[in-house]
Amino acid sequence: MTVATIEWKGELPGRAVLIDQTLLPGAVERLELATAEQMWEAIRALRVRGAPAIGIAAAYGLVLGVQEFGPDAPGDRAAFAREVQRVSARLRGARPTAVNLAWALDRMARRLARDARLAVAEQKRGLLAEARAIHAEDRATCRAIGRHGLALVKDGTVALTHCNAGGLATAEYGTALAPLFAAREAGRRLHVFVDETRPLLQGARLTAWELVQAGIEATLICDGMAGAAMNSRRIDLVLVGADRIAANGDTANKIGTYGVAILARHHGVPFYVAAPTSTFDLSIPDGSRIPIEERAADEVTHAFGRATAPAGIGVWNPAFDVTPHELIAGIVTEHGILERPDADRVAGFFAEHATQRGGTP
Repeated sequence: MTVATIEWKGELPGRAVLIDQTLLPGAVERLELATAEQMWEAIRALRVRGAPAIGIAAAYGLVLGVQEFGPDAPGDRAAFAREVQRVSARLRGARPTAVNLAWALDRMARRLARDARLAVAEQKRGLLAEARAIHAEDRATCRAIGRHGLALVKDGTVALTHCNAGGLATAEYGTALAPLFAAREAGRRLHVFVDETRPLLQGARLTAWELVQAGIEATLICDGMAGAAMNSRRIDLVLVGADRIAANGDTANKIGTYGVAILARHHGVPFYVAAPTSTFDLSIPDGSRIPIEERAADEVTHAFGRATAPAGIGVWNPAFDVTPHELIAGIVTEHGILERPDADRVAGFFAEHATQRGGTP
């Protein structure tokens, strides 16, 4: 990525600056946010989206919400802790499925607990330092995912991806797109089929834009064309991102991913998920426990302000679906590829890599 998805401007008080992804690909505009409520709205309205980027945004949003807390006086530390908790609770409600949001806020809470004896001004600086650390670590994590996933992308590979899991969804570089960017940098020839990803067209508006910017040869297709593409023997590999991964490897990702996984299994195409370990939620045993966000009906009945369905029609608009672990060939993480994930392999993988960033989610 040649542009930063999200940045922190200044020290304290500072501002969070992010690309308004609802305007892409037509315009690259940056929003400067000064309050936690503005960050809540940006996350909820998908101005910033993608699980890792949402985690970074939430961490900065917490800092925005408490940076103007009053003077440092006796008793202020307890009041400050209550204010941090209040702002954190508000941000948690922005989007329920992406576990990185809660993971980042939990990590911020642990930093506050470590700094509890310090003056409020020092606690504020500690929270900003933690948010910056989350941001920097995500950059390194995405690069590591690219290095490990490079083994999947041979010279001449034709891949298919769904939704957007590139630099726009992370600090930079991406998760599912990271191996593709790494292959490009390694001089390998590749071609990417991009599902448009209804109803909000994250594939058409965002992934296609990133691939064009990177000079990677790509073909945009409607979601319903993925099966035909696989049937014509044109797809070697499916790579998608994730918003939450259960302890047995069941994976929530953008709606339509489950169907792509079924098509891939039928056609013998390996289906891989790419995600940082912070996207695992080891507190839930399987995908049936993953909360699925349902969004407004007009996202389906209207396209960019124009009605595409008759008034009064019923609408079901889940933002995500869950792909069972049996359909997943492997999960590409910053620590390597977890092949054929199931409960035992996930537990073993985390035991082996217990020093992952920020601790076990």
